[in-house]
Amino acid sequence: MTERRDDAEERKGPVIRDKRRIDPETGEVREPADTSAPESPTAKAPSGADAEKAAKLEKELAERTADLQRLQAEYSNYRKRVDRDRTAVREQALAYVLGELLPVLDDIGRAREHDELTGGFKHVAEALEGIVGKLGLESFGTAGEPFDPNVHEALMHSYSDEVAEPTAVQILQAGYRIGERTLRPARVAVAEPTADLGSAEEAASEPEPASAADGGKAEAEPDGAGED
Repeated sequence: MTERRDDAEERKGPVIRDKRRIDPETGEVREPADTSAPESPTAKAPSGADAEKAAKLEKELAERTADLQRLQAEYSNYRKRVDRDRTAVREQALAYVLGELLPVLDDIGRAREHDELTGGFKHVAEALEGIVGKLGLESFGTAGEPFDPNVHEALMHSYSDEVAEPTAVQILQAGYRIGERTLRPARVAVAEPTADLGSAEEAASEPEPASAADGGKAEAEPDGAGED
């Protein structure tokens, strides 16, 4: 028994593995050992039921993705609509407030024309004009510019040799606008070329042609008078 145990202990000594790629005896390159894991017996091709289940999941995923994209587009349109409505309400409120201040601005303009804008009233007027200017209010209307019915309101009319087209020769009341919105048109005196006056007088002096009914009646009256 003792001899067998000693032999077993000798066999349990250090184990040396030769991992050299070149065989020292033959000088040839050794083939690497196949260390790949053996194919699992459970790795099999998916069955028909698994393929059908996967196709169903892909279909549901596509539907949920489309729903999310549609909700995102609707929310984006909603935000744009809310922002547009908010801007429109702000512009309407601002136009209403500034429209109520136009008579005050007219009084300030008349006072400036008559050199009555002095003292504390001058500072208050300039401060008010600066505030409404920051809010986007602009005045328009200059004497000598062509008459435009879209932005001008004619309160006086005359003819002149000094103009070649209908012209706003005098600004009776300045116009005001905010951006593209006109709060009040400029009220002006309009002058037209004198040549247009001659054309208008010629057109008014031409007799109107007699109608066929009036001509028949005029011819019938002498016959009736001869019979009497």
